[in-house]
Amino acid sequence: MDGVDKPRLVVGGVSMLDRAVVTMRELAADPLIVVGPRAGSPVVGNASADGPAPDDDAVLWVREDPPFSGPAAAVVAALHCTAAALAPDPDWTFVLACDLPRVDAAVQQLMDDIMLLPSDTEGACLSDGSSRPQWLTGVYRTAALRRAAASLPDEGRDQSMRTLVADMSIAALPDRADSARDIDTWEDFRRFTKEDA
Repeated sequence: MDGVDKPRLVVGGVSMLDRAVVTMRELAADPLIVVGPRAGSPVVGNASADGPAPDDDAVLWVREDPPFSGPAAAVVAALHCTAAALAPDPDWTFVLACDLPRVDAAVQQLMDDIMLLPSDTEGACLSDGSSRPQWLTGVYRTAALRRAAASLPDEGRDQSMRTLVADMSIAALPDRADSARDIDTWEDFRRFTKEDA
């Protein structure tokens, strides 16, 4: 998308990053980690963003090393920044892409559905209409995610989420509200903002 700062694209009057932060705050998620640059391009979209800005003390900011080295490296970086600070770890860790206009609905489905899964399930993610798992719209048992991250070479650089979770017991849940649909192109963006009009 021409290098635009996608998390700060505005859909429905709020940036996708702000929507994700607010959604997780409402669940009292702690810690709340954003992997990416703290400050970026101005917000772009069909309205200005309202609500709490994510650049505050409630959010931990971290970058994968090197930047843009993939989603597994981003998860590893997030886990590293909390390794010493948390005692004990939270039971579950949400992993959410930055380009989900309906992240609130995705999180709600995941919260509802993980309660119904067998106790040995190590995570759940939504799956799209073609049954393809959307690993970056998921919730994972923190201990299992840490073990998986520790097993990756080179801190997960240039590794996919699929590689990261390959040995975990993950439930792929049908996305009932199409909430895992993300924005990858300007056409996607126009479709979402047209729906908001």
